[in-house]
Amino acid sequence: MASSKDRQRKLARAKLDRQQARRASKLQRRRRIQAGVGAALGLLLIVGGVAWLGGAFDSDDDADTPDAANSDVCVWMPQSTAGNTSLKDVGMPPTKGIPTSGTQTMTITTNQGKPIVVTMDVTTTPCSAASFSYLAGKKFFDNTECHELTTEGAVHCGDPTGTGQGGPTYGFYDENLPTAPPTPAPSPSAKTPPKIAPVYPKGTVAMIGNPPGTNGSQFLIFFKDFSPATPQYSIVGRVTDGMDTVAAIGRIPVVDNGTGAKVKPKEKIVVQSLTVSAATGATPAPATSSQS
Repeated sequence: MASSKDRQRKLARAKLDRQQARRASKLQRRRRIQAGVGAALGLLLIVGGVAWLGGAFDSDDDADTPDAANSDVCVWMPQSTAGNTSLKDVGMPPTKGIPTSGTQTMTITTNQGKPIVVTMDVTTTPCSAASFSYLAGKKFFDNTECHELTTEGAVHCGDPTGTGQGGPTYGFYDENLPTAPPTPAPSPSAKTPPKIAPVYPKGTVAMIGNPPGTNGSQFLIFFKDFSPATPQYSIVGRVTDGMDTVAAIGRIPVVDNGTGAKVKPKEKIVVQSLTVSAATGATPAPATSSQS
């Protein structure tokens, strides 16, 4: 029998799928209407314009799409502390009034050098950006350790417990999961094989979920290029300043973390503070209060 957590995830995913489907349907309907209006003449143009203004082409379901000013933009899945005592309850971010365009700047100050500045693309990852902003406001990341230097070439941060099991008492789905790079066709005339851009170039910041696809607060900053056959980390943004600090962190020796994996930094990597700026280049969204 499915657990309560599984049912919550399925319901949240179903709601998100419905929202996306309605959003696409609405966009297609508007394009058809605009094309018809552009070709119409005289009375047809007048009638069509009046009908459009009167909302004849909109359905009641439009109020539940992410485009609506008062609708839910993000779906936050509650996570119970009953099965995971490593979770920290800081409430939940708002579901409405979340920016869906523009960029936000995340500044990570560590004990390893100059601050790491990350530009987050709100257009592709509004919920990831909203979660970072919310948790930063709660000082969730302050004075926490980055507990791993992964074999994939990234520093693993965002878990206050340093176990890989910690996070807030909510989760959210992947938003900007990249696809695997295509395999280049061999060319008899080429002296060297063509280069393909890495899936996760160094400087990429991505969410790491546990299990994959369900994100919380944990994230990766890549100090090496990485191209897996099956990408599992949704990209949030890229380092735009402080890459020398990221590179220095990547050179820290690693030791056994107690499980046989040599991924534990020999020197402590401490996030002293993490802040997120307001979104720029976006239309301001209606203000709402956070859930508790």
